[in-house]
Amino acid sequence: MAAITAKALVSPSLSAIGGDIGRRQQLLLGGKALVLPPYFSQSSRRTSFTVRSQASSNKPVKQGDRQLWFASDQSLSYLDGSLPGDYGFDPLGLMDPEGPGGFMEPGWLVYGEIINGRYAMLGAVGAIAPEILGKLGLIPQETALPWFQTGVIPPAGTYNYWADPFTLFVLEMALMGFAEHRRLQDYRNPGSMGKQYFLGLEKFLGGSGNPAYPGGPLFNPLGFGKDEKSMKELKLKEVKNGRLAMLAILGYFIQGLVTGVGPFQNLLDHLADPVHNNFLTNMKLH
Repeated sequence: MAAITAKALVSPSLSAIGGDIGRRQQLLLGGKALVLPPYFSQSSRRTSFTVRSQASSNKPVKQGDRQLWFASDQSLSYLDGSLPGDYGFDPLGLMDPEGPGGFMEPGWLVYGEIINGRYAMLGAVGAIAPEILGKLGLIPQETALPWFQTGVIPPAGTYNYWADPFTLFVLEMALMGFAEHRRLQDYRNPGSMGKQYFLGLEKFLGGSGNPAYPGGPLFNPLGFGKDEKSMKELKLKEVKNGRLAMLAILGYFIQGLVTGVGPFQNLLDHLADPVHNNFLTNMKLH
């Protein structure tokens, strides 16, 4: 996921890389060259990836003021530090135009990490909040359930909502599908959501031209990042916290599977008896 912050090296035309290679790339891509959104690439022209020989495996640890994580000459050829949270980390080559990830748009990968990080931050708080509020006596115990007993995993237990879990799942899929469809439209054609009628809210959905950071009264009501320097700092903090939240969600899954209780109860158990409630004892590694 940390590898999803990058700018790929691209060639403006097929002739720049040779007809045979260009034709083969287009055949692999269904006859289409990859296109970077205008906010991600310096040019909005249709582009195709350049094929180069693999660079050496030298792994520098610092590049100017930028700290690097398992970087190589190859990864630094397309991870140039211009995007928030770029530390040259791409061990799987997901962003490498010469590697297995070359069939995906780099702009979409960058966008995907930001969106998934935001979802993870909301999910990390939402999954643990009922458990904490229940322990504090602020909500009834029947609603203070661990996240995996709220219907997410039916065998672990479910809550008696206004509809059965299957109906709720279908409704959630429909609503999320609609939202994701509009998000994809905005990515493909930045600003298009401000032109489509949407209950009179379309005038607030035009965005800044960058779908990842639309701004405006709905998405930035407090007006954060009024200057370029502060906006750059906020983008870096967001992507760092998003990555941490994605790891936290993974930790929730593993803890729930191994211990059978929620993450907040895990913390309380560890603080009460750290010797007998820790990673080694839970995994039966002692």
